[in-house]
Amino acid sequence: MGMDTNLLSGETALPFGITYGTLFASLLWGSIGIGFCIYGKKQRSAPPWIGGIALIAMSYLIRSPLWMSVAGVGIIAGVWCWSRFN
Repeated sequence: MGMDTNLLSGETALPFGITYGTLFASLLWGSIGIGFCIYGKKQRSAPPWIGGIALIAMSYLIRSPLWMSVAGVGIIAGVWCWSRFN
């Protein structure tokens, strides 16, 4: 009734074309981003704060769970390098 089926992947879609994988990946990376933001604000450190904002924004901008995870790992690696070599 209210659920549409994505014919290409065979995965049931939620409203607005969101899949369960995208929903789970957004929840995971958004939660990590919030943790980074809180940590960066409390420590007064720019790299984790900016990385947290980037992780939260990424979960809104990227629709594919695979590419969202690749970008999330890349952002975390960038934050680590920035704070390690700064």
